[in-house]
Amino acid sequence: MIHFRITGRAYIDAHTSKRPGETKLGEKVACVHSDDWEAELKRSEAKFVLLGIPEDIGVRANYGVGGAHTLWEPALKTLLNVQHTDKLQGDSLLVLGAFDFRELMHGAEHKDATELRALVAQVDEAVAPVIKKIVACGKIPVVIGGGHNNAYPLLQGTAEVKGAINCINLDAHSDYRKMEGRHSGNGFRYAKAKGFLDRYAVIGLHENYNAQEIVTEFAADPALHCSFYEDIFIHNKLSYTQSIRDAIVHTSAKPVGIELDLDCIEYTLSSAATPCGITALQARQYINTCAGFCDVAYLHIAEGATKLRNGKESSYTAKLITYLLTDFLKAG
Repeated sequence: MIHFRITGRAYIDAHTSKRPGETKLGEKVACVHSDDWEAELKRSEAKFVLLGIPEDIGVRANYGVGGAHTLWEPALKTLLNVQHTDKLQGDSLLVLGAFDFRELMHGAEHKDATELRALVAQVDEAVAPVIKKIVACGKIPVVIGGGHNNAYPLLQGTAEVKGAINCINLDAHSDYRKMEGRHSGNGFRYAKAKGFLDRYAVIGLHENYNAQEIVTEFAADPALHCSFYEDIFIHNKLSYTQSIRDAIVHTSAKPVGIELDLDCIEYTLSSAATPCGITALQARQYINTCAGFCDVAYLHIAEGATKLRNGKESSYTAKLITYLLTDFLKAG
């Protein structure tokens, strides 16, 4: 059975390293104290609600390298130990918890793509109601994945409260593949088809990894917008700043889900890591700009890992996530 596990004060305190003369974020963040978290959430003054979706089933269902389930706990522990300051107020954030997909993940071992895609649908069914409850409480979900398949239940849960919303995605891939069973490469397609997603903008697509059929569809559909990495950084047809502005304008009429796939950041451990992508600094600029100028519905950072199933490891991913999260919190 899939459970959502609350992150209580005891866990937060145990993983917050206190020092005299300093105040860490973990000392100030809010949390809930019982399984009746919805009632507590309604009473909370925190604007943002942090939760994790530690799974890599959707990535593997899309023939990617698994490991996205490893990021949540290291990222949370790193975040709890940054400084609480005038610019970064810990009490604006409530740490809710994370899904426990261990049983589902165990059942996903040695499955083929068709079987994995059926399991991703179970992830959708678990995630969407929790997101809906958070949004219904007037809060902004801040989500650490997990695969990019989780964009779909995030859009669903939000749209069931707000109506169809818009979305901006900084990504090397459109994640707009065919509806061939759920996986990390088609969440936005499913959300669009189901009426949860209205206008969609992708920044920094890589020409080498997006099929002509999808590129043609983006060009023909006024609800879809994209810019290419090569046009920004190779051919200098537009600036990176302008590509972000264009995406914001395209999605400005409705609340906006902000998406970031870590596989677009060069040398970042992820399901489809790249040696040629945007920098960590540029990712931070994207988060800061979108958070400052959009009517934000949620933030979703996907596909990162601290350890991949092929054995590769990195201790930097959790710290990178923390920079991105704190930029978002400060801008909000």
